[in-house]
Amino acid sequence: MNSTKTLIYDGSFNGFLTAIFVAFEEKAVVSDIQKHSVCQNGLFSETETIFTQMDKAKRVWNGIHKKSHSAIKDIYFAFLSEHKGIEMLLYHFIRKMFASETSIASDYSDGLVLKISQLARSVGREKHRMEAFVRFQLTKDEIYFANIEPDFNVLPLISKHFRSRYADQQWLIYDVKRKYGIFYDLSQVEIVSLDLEDIHTNSINKSAHFTDGEYNYQDLWNNYFKSTNIKSRINLKLHKQHVPKRYWKYLSEKKAV
Repeated sequence: MNSTKTLIYDGSFNGFLTAIFVAFEEKAVVSDIQKHSVCQNGLFSETETIFTQMDKAKRVWNGIHKKSHSAIKDIYFAFLSEHKGIEMLLYHFIRKMFASETSIASDYSDGLVLKISQLARSVGREKHRMEAFVRFQLTKDEIYFANIEPDFNVLPLISKHFRSRYADQQWLIYDVKRKYGIFYDLSQVEIVSLDLEDIHTNSINKSAHFTDGEYNYQDLWNNYFKSTNIKSRINLKLHKQHVPKRYWKYLSEKKAV
């Protein structure tokens, strides 16, 4: 009888796919798949550290893609949800996919399939919110900078949108919750980490990093926001549905509300 294993990976999606490959290749009885940063040894399972190998990750990716084009998107989006235990949910989902002769990706009568789909949709909604609500501020070294604090790890998903929309500007979007960002240098997007002493939000908390013109622009925007909103007519409940309050500290126009 095979002993159960806990697979430890580096936290990346390719690392996770590599762990899936190893689990299938070794026909292992997997008790858990954990990020290295949160590893907790089980009492009755041995651990195996998985080193990310792109060829193995790609084979799993291609295998899933052949089974279902929609499933590969749901798996990636659900992975970025950072939901507790998401690795094992996805492991069981992928096993079920490969074991079935027909596609299970849209079988929402299956609780596992429904859960993955719900998580993926939640991440998708957060992606669109971030694309709509990011507000850049111009730094003194001519880089447009924005902080975000999304519920899910959506930075990898919004990169394409901003690269297309702001192709002629250098910009940096930094996730203060996960402590990493994406930087566009006019040619490519790179992942960066910063040692931020403070979180730059808007012109309420002015910073020496930003130009005076940036704050003048924000004041103009604030005045526009005031002039186009009659306070007695503001439907705050509806407003919060479209612009959730947790984003307000990163929006310059929220100084006026």
